[in-house]
Formats: sequence, structure tokens, C-alpha cells
Amino acid sequence: MQVVRIYTGPDEESHFEDLDLGYQEVANAQQSATQSATGIQFRRTPPGRFSDFHNAPRRQYVITLEGQMELGLGDGTKRIFNPGDVLLADDLTGRGHTTAVYGNVHRVSISIPLVD
Repeated sequence: MQVVRIYTGPDEESHFEDLDLGYQEVANAQQSATQSATGIQFRRTPPGRFSDFHNAPRRQYVITLEGQMELGLGDGTKRIFNPGDVLLADDLTGRGHTTAVYGNVHRVSISIPLVD
């Protein structure tokens, strides 16, 4: 499984990066390193919702549970996030990104703010 990170580059624009979780073998299973978080928030967003350019409010994982989200960058690049997809929102400065609920169903997601 990969995590997609969105981050601010030296050009002050947001960019995508595919991250490998770096699993470790533990007790006949694989797991990632533990990361500290401050809580969890569920969000339900209606179809057609669009948010113009904005930054991530904090460094956080965003996991789509239902529906789809389209995330857009300043250069016109867009990616669709489906149920089960994990985004690491890390573009805290610069122009930021756009988000849109893609499709005709509500998008349900969870946000997990990380401790730096």
C-alpha cells in the first residue's frame, strides 16, 4: 500500500509524492513505524462541494472511506482519491491545492492530525 503525500516545494506550489510505508516484519506480520497523532475526525461532504486553493490546516493523514475526492494542483495536475486511499496532507505553505467531491455521492473521510 502506498500513501500519497502532498507537500509544498521550493517553488511554493503543492506537489504529489508517492510514499512507501516501509513495513517491518513483526510477529509473522508486517507493520509500519508508529506515528504520534492528536485525535481523529470524521467528515461527510456532499456531492459537488468544491474548495478553491487552500493549504492543509495541519500535517495530517486523510483517508477516504466512501465516495471520491479530486485533489488539484496549481499546474493543473489532478488525482482522484477512492475509498481506502490515504493522503498525507503536508502542504502547509504556498498556494496550496483544490479539493472537490468527485461523483454523485457524499464523501466520508477521516482526518488524523499528526504530532510533529
